Amino acid sequence: MRNKYYFKLIIIFAPFYSENKLKVMATKLNNCSQASKFSALGILVTLGIVFGDIGTSPLYVMKTIIHASEVYDTNYIIGAVSCIIWTLTLQTTIKYVLIALRADNKGEGGILALYSLVRKHKRKWLYIAAIIGASTLVADGIITPSITVVSAIEGLKAVDESTPVVPIAITIISALFFIQQFGTNAIGKSFGPIMFLWFLMLGIMGSMHIAQFTPILKAFNPYYAVRLLAENPNWFLILGAVFLCTTGAEALYSDLGHCGKKNITISWIFVKAMLILNYLGQGAWIISHLGHIGDDVNPFYAIMPRGFLIFGIIIATMAAVIASQALISGSFTIFSEAVNLGFWPRLRIKYPTNVKGQLFIPSVNTFLFIFCIITILIFETSSRMEAAYGLSITITMLMTTILLAFYLRMCNLSRFVVIPFFAVFATIEGFFLTANMFKFIHGGWFTILLAGGFCTVMYVWYNALDIRRKYLVFDKIAKYFDTISDIKEDTTIPKYATNLVYVSRAETAEYIEGKVIYSIIHKQPKRADHYWLFHFEYLDEPNTLDYTFTPLIKDTLYRINVRIGFRVQPYMTLYLRQIIEDLVKDGKVDLTSGYPSLRKKNIAGDFRFIVINRIYYPASSDRSGDNVIMNLYSIFKHLGISEEKALGLDTSNTVVEKVPLIIKSNNNARRVEKHVEEDTVR
Repeated sequence: MRNKYYFKLIIIFAPFYSENKLKVMATKLNNCSQASKFSALGILVTLGIVFGDIGTSPLYVMKTIIHASEVYDTNYIIGAVSCIIWTLTLQTTIKYVLIALRADNKGEGGILALYSLVRKHKRKWLYIAAIIGASTLVADGIITPSITVVSAIEGLKAVDESTPVVPIAITIISALFFIQQFGTNAIGKSFGPIMFLWFLMLGIMGSMHIAQFTPILKAFNPYYAVRLLAENPNWFLILGAVFLCTTGAEALYSDLGHCGKKNITISWIFVKAMLILNYLGQGAWIISHLGHIGDDVNPFYAIMPRGFLIFGIIIATMAAVIASQALISGSFTIFSEAVNLGFWPRLRIKYPTNVKGQLFIPSVNTFLFIFCIITILIFETSSRMEAAYGLSITITMLMTTILLAFYLRMCNLSRFVVIPFFAVFATIEGFFLTANMFKFIHGGWFTILLAGGFCTVMYVWYNALDIRRKYLVFDKIAKYFDTISDIKEDTTIPKYATNLVYVSRAETAEYIEGKVIYSIIHKQPKRADHYWLFHFEYLDEPNTLDYTFTPLIKDTLYRINVRIGFRVQPYMTLYLRQIIEDLVKDGKVDLTSGYPSLRKKNIAGDFRFIVINRIYYPASSDRSGDNVIMNLYSIFKHLGISEEKALGLDTSNTVVEKVPLIIKSNNNARRVEKHVEEDTVR
């Protein structure tokens, strides 16, 4: 039965395949994903975490649709509601709920988690799709809190026309960003019940008005959606408005790791039903009041009974805050992943609670807050924000489709399935992108400008790290075993530290960076009782954290290789302390101080850390392209924190040694360096 379920998914894109072959393909796809826990409590929590963005879209979608045309009639409204129903079905249900949720990386979702799955693919350019998608997602996340909160507060104008919407919205947004530093564990427990009440309210309010015009149910027939778009010359404005109903689909995928695909899939059935009922109710109300709807009327609040309006506005505001909270937390996660994937400078990250996955990035929080306030001050009303909303997220969805297509091929699905999948959704999103491009001059430029800034930083940072890796020179460490041992025993050299720790970039224990050897032997020879080479191996998995210990010279030189997932922070001091506790307990190392006066009292030895900072000098390179990238890199690195701070090192026992990344040399020396690099690869 389960294979039959997956067969129904795939057969949509390959009707010419046999059932048996399609079942085999579906099983392959299913085997690529991880199972998640499923419970009634999990469904309730999912309602509070996942569906805030897409769940608050009824606040403004129908209002935007009626403003997309100067004249609208019964067929227009039925066709528009039909567009909404089938957008939610094709874009959200099929692409994201049925397909994307199965493209999980050890249970984690989102465009960067998806990229980490496919980045080993031969096509290196896939990183471009990842950084464009992540940048546009963050940019859209800036305007979402603004439009949802302002839309909710605007409901008060139905009670009092003089309601100061902008000051109230700014106050709510300010409070929301202020509480991020304390964590949201306490208030998060109430998100689920509030959103359940919200969706229940949506469904009931919509159902109450369907009877006013029952032919609105024709909207379930896709014919009316196709006819509307085919006959209306302003189809692009209509599609741009309709697209707002599914903007939260990408956030739904990103929250996979918090809730699990089963919880999301089952709860989506309830959420989708309530959303459709509300859209049908709003559509029926609009048709029954044709010719009597003012420009400032929002159908969402118009279908509420007058006596219920205040309570409805309160619930709407709470839902808007929850949606905003989810997007803010999602932005923290995106930047955290971007750092470990090499797309962004290292950032200071805090963990305000013990809840898994809950983190706080002060610099990102400040940036999001400032631009949310700027958004509210520039656009002032939700109607004007709608013009800027949706353009960037369309680009994110298109990038996700590209990466999903490669993921499906990695799962060994036939091209006759993958190509139709890509063609269908690339076409749908291409139409949405075309429609939303008309928003550019009306406000879409704002999110595209923000996305362009994020994308530039990510592109430069990724390529700068690639350039830096290109100039690293490694040598076989065994050549220096005798020299290091002799330095340890040479009492004429002042002891530098009992334990000397270097951050190593060599991928294997056989090799060592030339700059590290230079630091130990040539740049003030450093005598120590123990030398430690600490290496972080960044993985494509999200939460892995383990290590291997390799003694290279008995009681003298050791290497520690820490395997770290892209959602784990590289806190070197913390991990080293835990690892050494294990090694001492197992009798593999003796960390008692090498100074006789301290050793007889069994006092542990001191640690000093050496971080080698490689400085790029443009004058030492003949490649103008590299020079441009590296000059921008030197500017963008101020967006983050230094390497020693990112590693959690105490500055009192850390030394940063600055060395040139490239040293101009004659041709013979350059050939030697290349020969060493080739040996390293072998």
